[in-house]
Amino acid sequence: MNLIQYFQDSRAELARVSWPTRQQVFEGTQAVLIFVVALSIIVWVLDLVFSNLIRLVLP
Repeated sequence: MNLIQYFQDSRAELARVSWPTRQQVFEGTQAVLIFVVALSIIVWVLDLVFSNLIRLVLP
């Protein structure tokens, strides 16, 4: 397979891709951001709890 054929096949494959709409991308991005913020808060709270527990156990 030569390089030109590879690019032609790649372009043909990209034409068949079902691309998401702008609204779908926006909603997906929102979901990811909400998940990341929620997970960050959970990790922060757990870190706070465990660090305080360690301080109590180790003088």
